[in-house]
This record gives sequence, C-alpha cells and structure tokens, in this order.
Amino acid sequence: MASFGKKLRECRENKSLSQSEVAKLLGTNHSIIGKYERDEVKPTIDVVKKLADTLDTTVGYLLGESQDQNILKDPSMLKRLNDIISFPSEDREHILYTLDALIKNVKLKSL
Repeated sequence: MASFGKKLRECRENKSLSQSEVAKLLGTNHSIIGKYERDEVKPTIDVVKKLADTLDTTVGYLLGESQDQNILKDPSMLKRLNDIISFPSEDREHILYTLDALIKNVKLKSL
C-alpha cells in the first residue's frame, strides 16, 4: 500500500500543481508539503481534510482507507449509502447481506 506521502504527491501531480501552489492554497510553506510527501512529517487531521478538498480527493484515500481516490465523490453512491445508514438496523443488515451476495457473485463471474 502506498504511503500518505506517495498518495499526496500522486494527487498533487494529477491536478498539475506544484508543492508551492498547494502550499499557497493551504496558507503554508512549500517545504512542509515536501516533508509530507517524503513522509518526514505527518499532518494533523485538519490539514489532511484541507489537502483532500484542495486536491479533489477524500481523506480516506490519502490515509489509505480506500484504493480509489474518488470512491466517495460519486453523488449517487453517497445518496445510496446515506439512505442505507438511515434505515432501521434490521433493514440495513438485510440490504448489506444482499449487497454482499451480489458483489461476491460478480467477483466470481470475473474469475
């Protein structure tokens, strides 16, 4: 799994931004962005949130919780997840059980 710094650099380069440009957008010095990218310094969660917003990705992606930097940027997926989380526990469990079965079926077909 890629480190925070590697993911940060990847996202920054995908947006065609320099370290200085990201630093300016965050109101900090470019040298700290370099330290983040080299994994010499770990940012606070507030800074990670600002970086994610600036680089149009998610905190989860930067922190390694997701392999897809846009997974929670899809409005239709977010709406579905918000709907599911609002349901009563028993209904939520049934939906997730069914969803897990469908996902497993699709994965098995692709083997």
